[in-house]
Amino acid sequence: MDLTRRKMTETQQKRKAKLSDSFGGTVEKDIPDDAEWIDEAFYIKKTRFGLFTSILKEPLGQHFITGATYEGVLTMSRWHLKCLQEGTLDDNTRVVNSGVVGGKL
Repeated sequence: MDLTRRKMTETQQKRKAKLSDSFGGTVEKDIPDDAEWIDEAFYIKKTRFGLFTSILKEPLGQHFITGATYEGVLTMSRWHLKCLQEGTLDDNTRVVNSGVVGGKL
């Protein structure tokens, strides 16, 4: 392994996960007045495709977790936020593929 790649790997291993790492880029523009805020942190809406998405209160409107069931999104959103708050998310996640292509293309 060359020196540059080794340094990148060491840096990635030392870095702690933060909330913005979990964002996909979509932000909800129209938050309904009657949104039921769960734990004063997020609410869940049904998407047009029949899935469920949690939407954060801070940063306002940021899409967070998407899943097939309301209960699954509720459970995973709470768990993910709790792990981020406690700093234990890195203990429960791993990178399966770094996305680095080795060799010459």
